Amino acid sequence: MKNKRSPWLRRIAVIIGCLLAGFLVFAAYILMGSNTRAFGDKKYFYVRTGSTYKDVLQGLQDQEIIRSAATFNLVARRLDYPARVKAGRYEIRKGMGNLDIIRLLRSGRQSPVKLVINKLRLKEDFIHLVSSSLEADSATLQALLNDQVYLRQFGLDTNTVMCAVVPDTYELYWNTSAEKVFDKLEEAHNNFWNNGRKDKAQALGLSPNEVTILASIVEEETNRHDEKPSIASVYLNRLHSGMKLGADPTVKYALKNFALKRIWGSYTEFDSPYNTYRYSGLPPGPICTPSVKSIDAVLSPAVSDYLYFCAKADGSGYHAFAVTYKEHLENAKAYQKALNERGIK
Repeated sequence: MKNKRSPWLRRIAVIIGCLLAGFLVFAAYILMGSNTRAFGDKKYFYVRTGSTYKDVLQGLQDQEIIRSAATFNLVARRLDYPARVKAGRYEIRKGMGNLDIIRLLRSGRQSPVKLVINKLRLKEDFIHLVSSSLEADSATLQALLNDQVYLRQFGLDTNTVMCAVVPDTYELYWNTSAEKVFDKLEEAHNNFWNNGRKDKAQALGLSPNEVTILASIVEEETNRHDEKPSIASVYLNRLHSGMKLGADPTVKYALKNFALKRIWGSYTEFDSPYNTYRYSGLPPGPICTPSVKSIDAVLSPAVSDYLYFCAKADGSGYHAFAVTYKEHLENAKAYQKALNERGIK
Protein backbone atom coordinates (compact mmCIF):
# COMPACT_ATOMS: atom_id res chain seq x y z
CA MET A 1 0.00 0.00 0.00
CA LYS A 2 2.81 2.34 0.79
CA ASN A 3 4.38 1.93 -2.60
CA LYS A 4 1.01 2.47 -4.33
CA ARG A 5 0.37 5.75 -2.49
CA SER A 6 3.83 7.23 -3.06
CA PRO A 7 3.26 8.32 -6.69
CA TRP A 8 0.03 10.07 -5.70
CA LEU A 9 1.72 11.81 -2.79
CA ARG A 10 4.50 12.90 -5.07
CA ARG A 11 2.01 14.21 -7.58
CA ILE A 12 0.11 16.10 -4.87
CA ALA A 13 3.37 17.54 -3.57
CA VAL A 14 4.32 18.66 -7.08
CA ILE A 15 0.92 20.25 -7.59
CA ILE A 16 1.12 22.03 -4.24
CA GLY A 17 4.65 23.14 -5.06
CA CYS A 18 3.56 24.50 -8.40
CA LEU A 19 0.63 26.31 -6.84
CA LEU A 20 2.88 27.74 -4.15
CA ALA A 21 5.45 28.83 -6.72
CA GLY A 22 2.69 30.37 -8.82
CA PHE A 23 1.35 32.19 -5.79
CA LEU A 24 4.82 33.50 -4.94
CA VAL A 25 5.32 34.67 -8.51
CA PHE A 26 1.90 36.36 -8.47
CA ALA A 27 2.63 37.97 -5.09
CA ALA A 28 6.01 39.17 -6.34
CA TYR A 29 4.34 40.60 -9.43
CA ILE A 30 1.75 42.45 -7.32
CA LEU A 31 4.51 43.85 -5.11
CA MET A 32 7.35 44.46 -7.54
CA GLY A 33 5.93 44.27 -11.04
CA SER A 34 5.29 47.48 -12.94
CA ASN A 35 1.96 49.11 -12.14
CA THR A 36 2.45 52.36 -14.02
CA ARG A 37 0.70 53.35 -17.19
CA ALA A 38 2.49 54.44 -20.35
CA PHE A 39 4.07 57.87 -19.85
CA GLY A 40 7.53 59.42 -20.16
CA ASP A 41 10.43 58.65 -17.87
CA LYS A 42 8.68 60.28 -14.94
CA LYS A 43 5.49 61.96 -13.83
CA TYR A 44 4.75 64.08 -10.76
CA PHE A 45 1.90 63.16 -8.46
CA TYR A 46 0.58 65.80 -6.06
CA VAL A 47 -1.02 64.98 -2.72
CA ARG A 48 -2.76 68.03 -1.32
CA THR A 49 -2.66 68.84 2.39
CA GLY A 50 -5.57 67.14 4.15
CA SER A 51 -5.99 64.46 1.47
CA THR A 52 -7.36 61.06 2.49
CA TYR A 53 -6.28 57.69 1.16
CA LYS A 54 -9.44 57.65 -0.96
CA ASP A 55 -8.34 60.97 -2.52
CA VAL A 56 -4.89 59.54 -3.27
CA LEU A 57 -6.24 56.38 -4.87
CA GLN A 58 -8.70 58.36 -6.97
CA GLY A 59 -5.97 60.81 -7.99
CA LEU A 60 -3.64 58.03 -9.11
CA GLN A 61 -6.40 56.73 -11.36
CA ASP A 62 -7.61 60.12 -12.64
CA GLN A 63 -4.08 61.17 -13.56
CA GLU A 64 -3.52 57.80 -15.27
CA ILE A 65 -0.49 56.93 -13.17
CA ILE A 66 -1.39 53.37 -12.08
CA ARG A 67 -2.83 50.57 -14.20
CA SER A 68 -4.41 48.48 -11.45
CA ALA A 69 -6.14 50.20 -8.55
CA ALA A 70 -7.08 46.82 -7.08
CA THR A 71 -3.52 45.55 -6.67
CA PHE A 72 -2.36 48.98 -5.45
CA ASN A 73 -5.13 48.98 -2.85
CA LEU A 74 -4.25 45.45 -1.75
CA VAL A 75 -0.60 46.32 -1.10
CA ALA A 76 -1.38 49.77 0.33
CA ARG A 77 -3.65 48.32 3.00
CA ARG A 78 -1.15 45.60 3.90
CA LEU A 79 1.47 48.33 4.43
CA ASP A 80 -0.93 50.51 6.42
CA TYR A 81 -0.56 53.40 3.94
CA PRO A 82 -4.16 54.65 4.36
CA ALA A 83 -3.22 55.80 7.88
CA ARG A 84 0.04 57.41 6.75
CA VAL A 85 -0.88 59.72 3.88
CA LYS A 86 1.56 62.63 3.56
CA ALA A 87 1.07 65.71 1.41
CA GLY A 88 3.67 66.56 -1.22
CA ARG A 89 4.96 66.34 -4.77
CA TYR A 90 6.19 62.87 -5.65
CA GLU A 91 8.19 61.73 -8.66
CA ILE A 92 6.71 58.54 -10.07
CA ARG A 93 9.04 56.84 -12.54
CA LYS A 94 7.97 54.64 -15.39
CA GLY A 95 7.98 50.95 -14.44
CA MET A 96 7.62 51.43 -10.67
CA GLY A 97 5.76 48.69 -8.82
CA ASN A 98 3.16 49.02 -6.09
CA LEU A 99 5.70 48.46 -3.34
CA ASP A 100 8.02 51.24 -4.59
CA ILE A 101 5.16 53.70 -5.15
CA ILE A 102 3.62 53.08 -1.75
CA ARG A 103 6.93 53.24 0.09
CA LEU A 104 7.64 56.56 -1.63
CA LEU A 105 4.25 58.08 -0.80
CA ARG A 106 4.26 56.73 2.76
CA SER A 107 7.77 58.04 3.47
CA GLY A 108 6.98 61.62 2.43
CA ARG A 109 10.17 61.78 0.32
CA GLN A 110 9.10 64.61 -1.96
CA SER A 111 10.79 66.02 -5.02
CA PRO A 112 11.43 69.72 -4.30
CA VAL A 113 10.26 72.49 -6.60
CA LYS A 114 12.72 75.00 -8.03
CA LEU A 115 11.03 78.39 -7.73
CA VAL A 116 12.81 80.68 -10.19
CA ILE A 117 12.28 84.37 -9.42
CA ASN A 118 13.41 86.88 -12.00
CA LYS A 119 12.09 90.42 -12.41
CA LEU A 120 8.59 90.85 -11.03
CA ARG A 121 6.79 94.18 -11.08
CA LEU A 122 3.68 93.71 -8.96
CA LYS A 123 2.74 91.80 -5.86
CA GLU A 124 0.16 90.09 -8.03
CA ASP A 125 2.96 88.78 -10.27
CA PHE A 126 4.68 87.25 -7.26
CA ILE A 127 1.43 85.75 -5.97
CA HIS A 128 0.71 84.18 -9.37
CA LEU A 129 4.23 82.75 -9.63
CA VAL A 130 4.15 81.15 -6.20
CA SER A 131 0.56 79.86 -6.32
CA SER A 132 1.12 78.32 -9.77
CA SER A 133 4.28 76.56 -8.58
CA LEU A 134 3.37 75.56 -5.02
CA GLU A 135 0.31 74.44 -3.08
CA ALA A 136 0.02 77.80 -1.29
CA ASP A 137 -3.14 79.43 -2.64
CA SER A 138 -3.31 82.96 -4.02
CA ALA A 139 -5.85 84.20 -1.46
CA THR A 140 -3.60 83.25 1.47
CA LEU A 141 -0.56 84.84 -0.17
CA GLN A 142 -2.44 88.02 -0.96
CA ALA A 143 -3.67 88.30 2.63
CA LEU A 144 -0.14 87.77 3.90
CA LEU A 145 1.40 90.46 1.66
CA ASN A 146 -1.25 92.94 2.75
CA ASP A 147 -1.05 92.23 6.48
CA GLN A 148 0.70 95.23 8.04
CA VAL A 149 1.01 93.54 11.44
CA TYR A 150 2.63 90.42 9.97
CA LEU A 151 5.03 92.42 7.79
CA ARG A 152 6.09 94.76 10.58
CA GLN A 153 8.17 91.98 12.21
CA PHE A 154 10.39 92.00 9.11
CA GLY A 155 10.70 95.78 8.95
CA LEU A 156 8.36 95.88 5.95
CA ASP A 157 4.97 97.30 5.02
CA THR A 158 2.53 96.71 2.17
CA ASN A 159 4.55 99.02 -0.09
CA THR A 160 8.04 97.73 0.70
CA VAL A 161 7.12 94.04 1.01
CA MET A 162 8.62 93.21 -2.39
CA CYS A 163 12.00 94.45 -1.13
CA ALA A 164 12.22 91.06 0.59
CA VAL A 165 12.20 89.25 -2.76
CA VAL A 166 15.74 88.86 -4.11
CA PRO A 167 15.71 87.31 -7.61
CA ASP A 168 17.23 83.84 -7.41
CA THR A 169 16.33 80.15 -7.65
CA TYR A 170 14.76 78.82 -4.47
CA GLU A 171 14.28 75.14 -3.65
CA LEU A 172 11.06 74.49 -1.77
CA TYR A 173 8.74 71.60 -1.07
CA TRP A 174 5.50 71.85 -3.03
CA ASN A 175 3.30 71.86 0.08
CA THR A 176 5.27 74.66 1.80
CA SER A 177 2.83 77.11 3.41
CA ALA A 178 2.62 80.77 2.41
CA GLU A 179 4.24 81.77 5.70
CA LYS A 180 7.12 79.33 5.21
CA VAL A 181 7.65 80.60 1.66
CA PHE A 182 8.02 84.11 2.97
CA ASP A 183 10.32 82.89 5.76
CA LYS A 184 12.57 81.31 3.12
CA LEU A 185 12.69 84.53 1.12
CA GLU A 186 13.35 86.61 4.19
CA GLU A 187 16.21 84.31 5.20
CA ALA A 188 17.76 84.70 1.73
CA HIS A 189 17.21 88.47 1.94
CA ASN A 190 19.03 88.65 5.27
CA ASN A 191 21.93 86.61 3.89
CA PHE A 192 22.12 88.85 0.83
CA TRP A 193 22.29 91.99 2.95
CA ASN A 194 25.57 91.13 4.61
CA ASN A 195 27.61 93.64 6.59
CA GLY A 196 29.50 94.76 3.49
CA ARG A 197 26.34 95.76 1.63
CA LYS A 198 24.82 97.31 4.73
CA ASP A 199 27.93 99.44 5.25
CA LYS A 200 27.80 100.68 1.65
CA ALA A 201 24.12 101.56 2.01
CA GLN A 202 24.81 103.47 5.22
CA ALA A 203 27.62 105.38 3.50
CA LEU A 204 25.07 106.54 0.92
CA GLY A 205 22.65 107.58 3.66
CA LEU A 206 20.19 104.90 2.58
CA SER A 207 18.58 101.86 4.19
CA PRO A 208 18.65 98.46 2.43
CA ASN A 209 14.99 98.95 1.48
CA GLU A 210 15.76 102.38 0.01
CA VAL A 211 18.66 100.94 -1.97
CA THR A 212 16.33 98.26 -3.34
CA ILE A 213 13.74 100.86 -4.32
CA LEU A 214 16.32 102.94 -6.17
CA ALA A 215 17.80 99.81 -7.75
CA SER A 216 14.35 98.89 -9.05
CA ILE A 217 14.32 102.14 -11.04
CA VAL A 218 17.82 101.44 -12.38
CA GLU A 219 16.67 97.93 -13.32
CA GLU A 220 13.81 99.33 -15.38
CA GLU A 221 15.95 101.98 -17.04
CA THR A 222 18.48 99.72 -18.74
CA ASN A 223 19.44 96.16 -19.60
CA ARG A 224 23.06 97.21 -20.04
CA HIS A 225 24.83 96.14 -16.87
CA ASP A 226 27.94 98.19 -17.64
CA GLU A 227 26.06 101.50 -17.52
CA LYS A 228 23.97 100.78 -14.42
CA PRO A 229 26.53 102.44 -12.09
CA SER A 230 26.29 105.64 -14.18
CA ILE A 231 22.49 105.64 -14.10
CA ALA A 232 22.62 104.99 -10.36
CA SER A 233 24.93 108.00 -9.98
CA VAL A 234 22.39 110.25 -11.74
CA TYR A 235 19.60 109.31 -9.38
CA LEU A 236 21.81 109.50 -6.31
CA ASN A 237 23.01 112.97 -7.40
CA ARG A 238 19.41 114.09 -7.85
CA LEU A 239 18.34 112.57 -4.57
CA HIS A 240 21.14 114.21 -2.60
CA SER A 241 20.67 117.59 -4.31
CA GLY A 242 16.94 117.69 -3.57
CA MET A 243 15.86 117.32 -7.21
CA LYS A 244 12.87 115.18 -8.09
CA LEU A 245 13.95 111.87 -9.56
CA GLY A 246 11.73 112.31 -12.63
CA ALA A 247 12.09 108.65 -13.59
CA ASP A 248 9.99 107.48 -16.54
CA PRO A 249 9.65 103.89 -15.23
CA THR A 250 7.87 105.20 -12.12
CA VAL A 251 5.23 106.76 -14.37
CA LYS A 252 4.68 103.44 -16.11
CA TYR A 253 4.34 101.78 -12.73
CA ALA A 254 1.91 104.44 -11.48
CA LEU A 255 -0.22 103.98 -14.60
CA LYS A 256 0.22 100.17 -14.48
CA ASN A 257 0.98 100.36 -18.19
CA PHE A 258 4.35 98.72 -18.80
CA ALA A 259 3.96 98.68 -22.58
CA LEU A 260 4.41 102.44 -22.95
CA LYS A 261 7.18 103.36 -25.39
CA ARG A 262 7.09 107.13 -24.77
CA ILE A 263 6.24 109.14 -21.70
CA TRP A 264 4.27 112.22 -22.72
CA GLY A 265 3.87 115.29 -20.54
CA SER A 266 0.26 114.42 -19.68
CA TYR A 267 1.40 111.09 -18.24
CA THR A 268 3.75 112.81 -15.80
CA GLU A 269 0.78 114.62 -14.27
CA PHE A 270 -0.86 111.40 -13.11
CA ASP A 271 -1.37 111.62 -9.36
CA SER A 272 0.34 108.72 -7.62
CA PRO A 273 2.97 108.55 -4.86
CA TYR A 274 4.94 106.38 -7.29
CA ASN A 275 5.11 109.17 -9.87
CA THR A 276 8.52 110.73 -9.22
CA TYR A 277 7.73 113.61 -11.58
CA ARG A 278 5.11 114.81 -9.09
CA TYR A 279 6.56 113.72 -5.76
CA SER A 280 10.07 114.26 -4.38
CA GLY A 281 12.27 111.52 -3.03
CA LEU A 282 11.96 107.80 -3.54
CA PRO A 283 8.63 106.13 -4.31
CA PRO A 284 7.08 104.28 -1.35
CA GLY A 285 8.14 100.88 -2.67
CA PRO A 286 10.10 99.16 -5.44
CA ILE A 287 8.67 99.20 -8.96
CA CYS A 288 10.13 95.75 -9.66
CA THR A 289 12.39 93.18 -8.05
CA PRO A 290 15.83 94.44 -9.08
CA SER A 291 18.66 92.10 -10.00
CA VAL A 292 21.73 91.76 -7.82
CA LYS A 293 23.69 93.74 -10.45
CA SER A 294 21.28 96.67 -10.15
CA ILE A 295 21.45 96.65 -6.36
CA ASP A 296 25.24 96.51 -6.41
CA ALA A 297 25.31 99.31 -9.00
CA VAL A 298 23.49 101.54 -6.53
CA LEU A 299 25.81 100.46 -3.72
CA SER A 300 28.88 101.12 -5.89
CA PRO A 301 27.80 103.92 -8.23
CA ALA A 302 30.01 105.66 -10.75
CA VAL A 303 31.62 108.87 -9.49
CA SER A 304 30.03 111.57 -11.65
CA ASP A 305 28.35 114.97 -11.75
CA TYR A 306 25.64 113.69 -14.08
CA LEU A 307 22.13 114.90 -13.41
CA TYR A 308 20.49 113.85 -16.66
CA PHE A 309 20.40 111.02 -19.16
CA CYS A 310 18.26 109.82 -22.03
CA ALA A 311 18.39 106.95 -24.48
CA LYS A 312 20.81 107.32 -27.35
CA ALA A 313 19.32 107.99 -30.76
CA ASP A 314 21.25 105.10 -32.33
CA GLY A 315 18.95 102.47 -30.80
CA SER A 316 21.83 100.70 -29.08
CA GLY A 317 20.04 100.56 -25.75
CA TYR A 318 22.69 102.75 -24.15
CA HIS A 319 22.18 106.26 -22.77
CA ALA A 320 23.64 109.69 -23.27
CA PHE A 321 24.57 111.38 -19.97
CA ALA A 322 24.69 115.11 -19.27
CA VAL A 323 25.68 117.46 -16.46
CA THR A 324 23.68 120.47 -17.66
CA TYR A 325 20.04 120.69 -18.65
CA LYS A 326 20.99 122.41 -21.92
CA GLU A 327 23.14 119.46 -22.93
CA HIS A 328 20.38 117.06 -21.90
CA LEU A 329 17.84 118.88 -24.09
CA GLU A 330 20.10 118.39 -27.10
CA ASN A 331 20.39 114.67 -26.36
CA ALA A 332 16.65 114.40 -25.80
CA LYS A 333 15.88 116.23 -29.04
CA ALA A 334 18.00 113.76 -31.01
CA TYR A 335 16.27 110.83 -29.31
CA GLN A 336 12.76 112.20 -29.89
CA LYS A 337 13.60 112.72 -33.56
CA ALA A 338 14.74 109.10 -33.83
CA LEU A 339 11.47 107.90 -32.24
CA ASN A 340 9.43 110.02 -34.65
CA GLU A 341 11.34 108.61 -37.62
CA ARG A 342 10.62 105.07 -36.42
CA GLY A 343 6.95 105.91 -35.88
CA ILE A 344 7.06 105.08 -32.16
CA LYS A 345 4.26 106.79 -30.24
